Amino acid sequence: MSRAFVKEDSNDEPQDLPGRQLSGLPNYVTPQGRAALQDRVTELSAARRSLAAERSDDPFQRQRLRLLERDLSYYENRLKSAILVDNSGCDSGEIRFGAVVTVKDDAGTPQKFVIVGEDEADASVGKISWASPLASALLGARAGERLSWKRESGETRLEIIAVNYQKS
Repeated sequence: MSRAFVKEDSNDEPQDLPGRQLSGLPNYVTPQGRAALQDRVTELSAARRSLAAERSDDPFQRQRLRLLERDLSYYENRLKSAILVDNSGCDSGEIRFGAVVTVKDDAGTPQKFVIVGEDEADASVGKISWASPLASALLGARAGERLSWKRESGETRLEIIAVNYQKS
């Protein structure tokens, strides 16, 4: 019989999972970002308790439990290291962490970005990490200013149209 069809001694035991990578940057969060981290910890804790209560011998269940424990550890560490930055009452025209920034590119296309923490970033909805190249170009600028944003496809000129801060 071909060795391809013979089950090796695997003990059906899933392999250890590597931990989720933490960036070496400060973990700045908005009030909404901190709440989202807390919600994620609560959700993962409940899922882990539920799965652990089943006490299954199924290797896939044990693997799922390990995944939950890994993710829970990651989010607990992110929550512990969170540095709350609440600029919601800021009336400065300067772009800071938490700012909602409207820019216009060379083609005159307006775009809106919110500068948030790493865990909050979601480019598909305009939330960019404070550590991203775009946020780095924007931070410290004011409405009416023009600046260059260096991208892989080349340099783009941006005009800052508006700077606002969401109320908490």
